[in-house]
Amino acid sequence: MSVRMRHTRAHTGNRRSHHALTAPRLSKCPKCSQDHLRHRVCENCGSYRGKEVIDVVAKLEKKDSKRKAKEQSARG
Repeated sequence: MSVRMRHTRAHTGNRRSHHALTAPRLSKCPKCSQDHLRHRVCENCGSYRGKEVIDVVAKLEKKDSKRKAKEQSARG
């Protein structure tokens, strides 16, 4: 079967010109001046719009204690 109304390469290219991916928009955190995604909590310090939303230190301590408990249970 042959294609009846074939699109040229230029027509296909014009359609696909809008398919390009864009890089994520990043903003600088006012507290720690590290890049973070816009409208999201800063992963480094846990603040959003000047307020501390997540206690990052407590979160890291909890993760570390869980890892240690898992290692203890694996040993004995």
